[in-house]
Amino acid sequence: METSGDVTQLLNRWVEGDAAALDQVTPLVYAQLRQIARQVFLRERDSHTLQPTALVHEAFVRLIGVKVEWQNRAHFFAIAARMMRRLLVNEAHARLAEKRGGRQLRVTLDDRVAQTTAQEDVLELDAALSRLGELDARKSEVMELHYFGGLTHKEIATVMAISESTVRRELKVARLWLRRMLSENHRNEADA
Repeated sequence: METSGDVTQLLNRWVEGDAAALDQVTPLVYAQLRQIARQVFLRERDSHTLQPTALVHEAFVRLIGVKVEWQNRAHFFAIAARMMRRLLVNEAHARLAEKRGGRQLRVTLDDRVAQTTAQEDVLELDAALSRLGELDARKSEVMELHYFGGLTHKEIATVMAISESTVRRELKVARLWLRRMLSENHRNEADA
């Protein structure tokens, strides 16, 4: 079993141009990327056109082109989380443009974010996270890493150089803020 340090070394050797390192690190990170994508898609409608494997493949292909010194394994998955979020948002925009307001991609905020079974739109979630980022960048980033990246509290703490208790507090407040924001959006839509 590879350690986090081994993965980090392989990632950095890969960035430096070591093709063998890419071959070694791919199965180690690809499996976890698929697990993260499956978790994200558990909150998706069945009618979603983008599948977890396609999302992981597209994110991985884009990550291959990223030239960054990886701090650790969690740093890699943090970047992957942002990449997956962008890909899902881009897919939602493309479908909306194609359908001109037709059937929209929907994502459910699971019980970690909202205690309801209502499905929330990917674009609405992205807009809410962006708005939260304007008000409190750290809360937005913690939520993104947890929701889109599937990172644990410990991994988020490592990536962001904060304590696990701070991660828990930030997630709690971010969930409440997002729940309120999305509920207000739905009330406003119902009133319109």
